Amino acid sequence: MANDLNQPQVPNWWSRNWKWVVPVAILTSMALVAGFVFAIMSAILGVLKSSDAYQYALSSARENPAITSALGTPIKDGFFPSGNINVSGPSGEAKLAIPISGPKGEGTIYLEARKSAGEWSYFVLVVQIEQTKQRINLLELKKG
Repeated sequence: MANDLNQPQVPNWWSRNWKWVVPVAILTSMALVAGFVFAIMSAILGVLKSSDAYQYALSSARENPAITSALGTPIKDGFFPSGNINVSGPSGEAKLAIPISGPKGEGTIYLEARKSAGEWSYFVLVVQIEQTKQRINLLELKKG
């Protein structure tokens, strides 16, 4: 029994490993939360960018000679459009600001539209060129 008292106590697993387990657990938790947020944001942006109103605005800007002259080609959409779109069956509403860019510069498409009976009506469809602050109304050009 005397031999048992003289032997040093061996620390348990937690006592030996807590210094690396705690930071790894925290970093893993943070990575999982960041991944979840990224997945949700990607899904929301995917739905927004695939909407009819967004695609119409982007194609209108790409086809416009004044915009292609100011920004160059190809014209690409930015990663973070802002605003909202709400569609419920055949009706809805969209208010968006879509960043665009080309080799010569950048701009923003501003869009306001309403969907009724399955068709979009556009009230505002304007591109503002960043460098010159020029605003090009795409609705006037489509009518004329």
